[in-house]
Amino acid sequence: MTSCAISGHRPTRFKFGYKETHTGCKRLKRVMREQFDLLYQQGVREFYVGGALGVDMWAAEILLRMKEQSAYSDLLLHMVLPFAGHDANWDERSRERLRFIMRHCADTVVIGIPGQLPLACYKLRNQYLVDHADCLLAVYDSDRSIRSGTGQTVHYAQRRGLHPIILVHPDTSDVCCLLVIHGFPIVSLSLIDCMIAPFPNKTTTHFIVVLNHL
Repeated sequence: MTSCAISGHRPTRFKFGYKETHTGCKRLKRVMREQFDLLYQQGVREFYVGGALGVDMWAAEILLRMKEQSAYSDLLLHMVLPFAGHDANWDERSRERLRFIMRHCADTVVIGIPGQLPLACYKLRNQYLVDHADCLLAVYDSDRSIRSGTGQTVHYAQRRGLHPIILVHPDTSDVCCLLVIHGFPIVSLSLIDCMIAPFPNKTTTHFIVVLNHL
């Protein structure tokens, strides 16, 4: 496992909105940083982000700060944009933050081509993230009544068999690991369990323990 895709909600989905000084936002960023460190310890060196406001931007900034430290100097950040000018309606400060990330990331890929509908470009961008990664970290509300691009990304990662799929709840910052076993999604409470255990099957003790967590 060497690469991780990152997905998550935009600021309007969070209770704290755009207030990054809010305790909830600070807690979420701290948890994301901890998960990136765990992934790095497991061999992940390349991270793919989608260039949106909210989780994408926060993750990119966290990873660039990590890369400034000698211990993470080989970390690579890849920016994947849905189409050129997707930030046209952003405020200037947010656009400058994106430009800073693009200047310091390893590379930037623009998925859409002129004439494509924006929704199609976003879907292709999300698929590109998953297709180039071994695992996924998503800040995701698993309430299926809420449709979102992040939800589509998580479900696509399940179909593609990415392992692990790490879910961070947007309100509580609780972390769980989603395993897909024989076509069925199973939630584990421990990311470490996902990392150190062999991929479970119907007869393993680890699989039984995971079921007891549901």
